Amino acid sequence: MLTTRLPLQVEPYRLAANAERLEGCVSLDSMPRLEEEAGEQQGACEVRLDFGVDAQGRRFIDGWLKADVDLACRRCLEPLPVSVESRFQLGIVTSDGVAAELPNAYEPVVVENEQLNLLAVLEDELILSLPQVVYHDEAECSVSRDQLTSGTASEGSNTPAASPFDVLRKLKDKQ
Repeated sequence: MLTTRLPLQVEPYRLAANAERLEGCVSLDSMPRLEEEAGEQQGACEVRLDFGVDAQGRRFIDGWLKADVDLACRRCLEPLPVSVESRFQLGIVTSDGVAAELPNAYEPVVVENEQLNLLAVLEDELILSLPQVVYHDEAECSVSRDQLTSGTASEGSNTPAASPFDVLRKLKDKQ
């Protein structure tokens, strides 16, 4: 595991011009939006960022991140450890207009005043990488399959369900 702490702010244009690489860790408890989405987290997110300039002169960040997070099981709501890993390519742009011109291979990241808030970018990528729904294996979950059923359908019931229009039909017949 990497032990180097990444800077919170970087100058991406300078890093891209020099084709630099940043590797290190970001503490998960420093990500407030992740906490809102997935609850309080412990540990760190490992990150590798390669800055560069492509053949068309576009500055980019080729990134990778990995983190072990605890997400709530959708059956029992108990914590479930999940390993999240993501690769991403970001195109460094100065405005939304320039972002529209980026090829589909790049996700735009807008840089203002030559500074990029690296923590916000990494938090975004981590949140986007979270699975939508997680469950324990049935054998490990504290909620059994029997507890998940909402009831049984009555077998052999030939009585048709009451029509929601019966009330209207009765009103019409009264007139």
